Amino acid sequence: MFRALSVRNYRLYFAGQVLSNTGTWMQRVAQDWLVLDLSGTSGVALGITTGLQFLPYLMFSLWGGTLADRFSRRRMLVWTQSVMGLLALALGAVTILGHATVPLVYVFAFLLGCASALDNPARQAFVNEIVSPADLTNAIALNSASFNLARLGGPALAGVMVALIGSGWVFILNAASFGVTILALLLMRGSELFPQVRRAGSVRLVQGLHYVRARRDLILVLALAFGVATFGLNYQMTMALMARQQFELGAEAFGLMSTFLAFGALAGSLVAARRTRVSLRLVFVAAIAFGAVEILVGFAPSYLTMLLVLPFAGILAMTFTTSAQSFLQTHSEDWVRGRVMGIYTLVFFGGTPVGAPLIGWAADRFGPRSGLVGGGLGTVVWTALAFLVYWATRDRGPRDDPDVAVTPAGRAAPSESRS
Repeated sequence: MFRALSVRNYRLYFAGQVLSNTGTWMQRVAQDWLVLDLSGTSGVALGITTGLQFLPYLMFSLWGGTLADRFSRRRMLVWTQSVMGLLALALGAVTILGHATVPLVYVFAFLLGCASALDNPARQAFVNEIVSPADLTNAIALNSASFNLARLGGPALAGVMVALIGSGWVFILNAASFGVTILALLLMRGSELFPQVRRAGSVRLVQGLHYVRARRDLILVLALAFGVATFGLNYQMTMALMARQQFELGAEAFGLMSTFLAFGALAGSLVAARRTRVSLRLVFVAAIAFGAVEILVGFAPSYLTMLLVLPFAGILAMTFTTSAQSFLQTHSEDWVRGRVMGIYTLVFFGGTPVGAPLIGWAADRFGPRSGLVGGGLGTVVWTALAFLVYWATRDRGPRDDPDVAVTPAGRAAPSESRS
């Protein structure tokens, strides 16, 4: 389950991610609560903030993936993490000084999204340089575990801090957490990293698009990722509305809801870490099951009942995301992997600017439960339709080729000469 942690460079990376992700989750909770305070508990304002933070994924993810295939991914991550840390520091200072407004939070959310859109493809593809192909699926699952380990304590701590000293200091702590990630990247031994594979000639975005277009299996996984993320994975926003509007509770209760969700997500990540191979069937079943459980969360009659169901939503959400990422990374070739993950980042986060405001509007119009129930229904219907199209075109169109995954024998050994 923890075999990737036997690699020194991965241990550094994992530790940095745990601390940085804790700060990120704290900022998400604090930012949502700040917007609700400044806007008078507006679901639309909260949805717009979420949408603006993810809008840059539509604009820059593909270019981020291209840059990740063209330049040193480690160096690129140092720059993107630095920018995100400075943005968190600036937002914290503005909030502490009492100058925060809803439009200003919109601006910071958008700028943070720009940096994240470039960071995400490079960060996902960089894992291939840290561990061997035999440990790649395990490392991807442990990355998700680190994300959810941070989610266990981050939101609850943020809820307490927001209640005691306000959102501004939470943003300051998040800024400091980015410094930990940068330090971990700089402490890695270059001689123990696997060389980044580049194809001779220019590295162009269109090459990645053509590569994915020729693969039915990759297209299906990307389509499922779009549907699940657009309709189903807005529950961080819908839980804030449930806590505030449906159950009339405070920031501490919202943080506790996020923590219970994270318990399930962490369990799902650790179970995924034991897998050595991911199938299309697993990706599909996880998507359908997650949508069904989200519907149940939306119908939870009480706060306590919702807390009991949330871990199951977390397990299935993480089963889907880890299996989708693992399938894409292990079934695409080294020279194009950054662009494949850039496309994944685009479809996974790109629907949020549309889905989040719609769910916020539905919550304002029909009540906060409608966001969860509608998101779950949308996930189930989209997943079923995507699979039906895939099945109907199985005898024509692009190919399925699970054998292109890079094998340990075909991977270069660590070298001092890597960029």
